[in-house]
Amino acid sequence: MKSLFDRYQMKSGFDEMFESSGVPRRHYRRLVERLRNFSSKDLELKRRQADQAFLRQGITFTVYGDLQQTEKIFPFDLMPRIIPDLEWRVIEEGIRQRVMALNMFLVDLYGDQRILNDQVVPRELIESSVHFQKDLVGFCPPKEVFIHVSGIDLIRNHEGSYYVLEDNLRTPSGVSYVLENRLVMKQLFPNLFADMQVRPVDQYPTQLLENLKWLAPLGKENPTVVLLTPGVFNSAYFEHCFLSLQMGIQMVEGRDLVVESDDKVYMKTTQGLEQVDVIYRRVDDAFLDPEVFRKDSVLGVPGLVRAYRAGNVGLANGIGNGIADDKAVYTFVPKMIDYYLSEKPILQNVPTYLCGNPEDRKYVLDHLGSLVVKAVGESGGYGMLMGPSSTKAEQEEFRKKIETDPRSYIAQPVVTLSHHPCIVDGEENMRLVGRHIDLRPFVLWGEEISLSLGGLTRVALKEGSLVVNSSQGGGSKDTWVLYGDE
Repeated sequence: MKSLFDRYQMKSGFDEMFESSGVPRRHYRRLVERLRNFSSKDLELKRRQADQAFLRQGITFTVYGDLQQTEKIFPFDLMPRIIPDLEWRVIEEGIRQRVMALNMFLVDLYGDQRILNDQVVPRELIESSVHFQKDLVGFCPPKEVFIHVSGIDLIRNHEGSYYVLEDNLRTPSGVSYVLENRLVMKQLFPNLFADMQVRPVDQYPTQLLENLKWLAPLGKENPTVVLLTPGVFNSAYFEHCFLSLQMGIQMVEGRDLVVESDDKVYMKTTQGLEQVDVIYRRVDDAFLDPEVFRKDSVLGVPGLVRAYRAGNVGLANGIGNGIADDKAVYTFVPKMIDYYLSEKPILQNVPTYLCGNPEDRKYVLDHLGSLVVKAVGESGGYGMLMGPSSTKAEQEEFRKKIETDPRSYIAQPVVTLSHHPCIVDGEENMRLVGRHIDLRPFVLWGEEISLSLGGLTRVALKEGSLVVNSSQGGGSKDTWVLYGDE
């Protein structure tokens, strides 16, 4: 195993495990010492066991656009990512601050709209977004919380500083991989966790259920909570099944629910109708209620918005969150933090150009070959141009898209993501190579704001790639947050 580390070649940029001198960082030293005792054959066996565990558990995802609708096993790397306590505290404080400001923005936006009237955020930017639900202006959800579950994507630059790449405030996915990755790693390396003083992650489903019950209409001592899924063809269907099972709640589709004349939501059961008090919905706004949104939707529940507005059912997440994670609105989050909290951002944004702004648009069109261009309404790595690796034809295609609909695109400079050693197959046996990573901590908002300890570390498994999304060939690692700094 010693030769596995010795053959590791550091790349330019920030290496998570090793100092520039090649010495392991302080919080990785014990892990490196322990893993030196493992041979390549030992690790190959461990990896096969991990793959078999994921296969048995059905931990899969579906790639949209795959004509065969093939379910794929989410690739998993055995080498964990470690975050020391002091570093985690900064992340935690920065994300709490950001989510608080974003929630205040949503309450304001669907209320008095002070931030628009004071011209801190352009009104035209908001009203031109397909994610802004104009019909809900004047409505405030229970307990003034829109963002019950969020996933904030972080990256590290070449100096090791954390930046927020994007906010996911609608129906963020991936937490099931966090929990399953940990379960598999505990089975494969049981002694490492006690030695390394790794903080647990398995309290997430319990905390989520407590928060959902907290959302129930007043007077409900034992509320009925369900998880609303779009169905088996959704890319995150495994996660929907997993979370409903972990929380011990019923998973339903839109056809399983009905809104009666009393504007209350009921679940169809073999014993008759049972009132539903809280819905953890994994269905996007557009498909949630055909009476209000897409008329052709068969995934949602007719009348659900009526019941929501009447206060008869709690929804997590709230309706209308999409405007706050619009990639163009992302640019203004630092201003939101200053406006609502009178604080400076703890975690910075990646510099961003708004193609709807004439000056920014000119710069972007002149530098398409060196920027990352993103469609503001897309996710999962779709609708994106990686300038440095793009062809002239791809650049021209995006040029036309931007000129036709500039509001729908932003651009950012290429940030060299930090990299982390990963175990891959070599010509003769396994080897250790650096691959780019990001981090998605999950945030739960109930009586308090809490973060999953670590979150999902995603890996761009393709050599040289900066795209970590599973749909684009990415994988994941277990993320260890330590009780201390070593």
